[in-house]
Amino acid sequence: MKQTLKLFFLLFQLLTFAFAQDHIYSQFYNAPSYLNPALNGQFDGDLRVNMIYRNQWTGVPGSLNYFTLSTEYNVPQFGGGFGLLVTNSSEGTAYLKKLNISGLYSYSIDFDNAVLSFGLQAGFTRRRIDYNKLLFADQIDPVTGIIPGAVTDASLPVLNNKYFFDAGTGVNFILGDFMIGASAQHINKPNESFTGLRSTLPVRVNAHTSYRINLDPYSDDGNSVLIPSLVYYSQAKESSVSAGFQYKYRSVNAGLWYRSQQGVKGDALVVSLIFDIFIRKDYYDKVRFGVSHDATLSKLQYGSTAGTTEAALNYETTFPGRGGVGERNNRRSSSKRCYDFY
Repeated sequence: MKQTLKLFFLLFQLLTFAFAQDHIYSQFYNAPSYLNPALNGQFDGDLRVNMIYRNQWTGVPGSLNYFTLSTEYNVPQFGGGFGLLVTNSSEGTAYLKKLNISGLYSYSIDFDNAVLSFGLQAGFTRRRIDYNKLLFADQIDPVTGIIPGAVTDASLPVLNNKYFFDAGTGVNFILGDFMIGASAQHINKPNESFTGLRSTLPVRVNAHTSYRINLDPYSDDGNSVLIPSLVYYSQAKESSVSAGFQYKYRSVNAGLWYRSQQGVKGDALVVSLIFDIFIRKDYYDKVRFGVSHDATLSKLQYGSTAGTTEAALNYETTFPGRGGVGERNNRRSSSKRCYDFY
């Protein structure tokens, strides 16, 4: 039995990493650095902190949980910003865990009514399986079920941790009320195999575009705005497209999205609701809270998966002594930034 279990886990690891894919957020606009490193530092404050949590298919056994934290420091004098991106995930009953910590740098070129941004991302990833939370045959009694406190005699793989360097890059362009960008992650194609055999992490390509439509032509503040967007993801042989819109009225933002996946007629319908709470408008301080829910449309069926829920919390602030609205408006051109599109 020991040899059988060992073979099983080796096959499990190979299959897992051969088809490994990154998760995607439905609230991509509340995880800008995860979507594209070129969006790092593209805001009007000094410091921005984004947090987002995704609980996918809550009705399916084996949790699929994802969390991303990003911290960005805006340095207009350098034409961009510096940031830190931390992403943690736990997938399936085998508790496949992944932790990535990356540094971010972006640089922007301003024009009269446009801005071109470039971004770099580099860091390290750790992947591991928590075998202590797995249940083996010798821990189960055929009559009474699970044996409390039983310790398995299965020979577990010795190599349980894998560390590797990971890098990405991106570009973003805004012209007037139009924004388009693209990014590539895992461009170094790191080897993430536990076994010593080569199993590369496929490059993930993201492309996104948005257009801002002012529904109140008599107001320059954008009190009523419609923002249609399109987001494309591709990794290995899988791809997906999210199409939809956000309607923003003052500090309330409601969104509706349809996501399709390659080979699937419909993957999910997404509904989102976001609230911006401005603390000091003269210093661009605000707190944003967002929540969204994915209703599964594929063959998995919503009744079986219970859908997917996301929650996001963002904070943006201006440091004392670094100027209010008047001074900050002189730091950059009048062109819009990515935050104007969500």
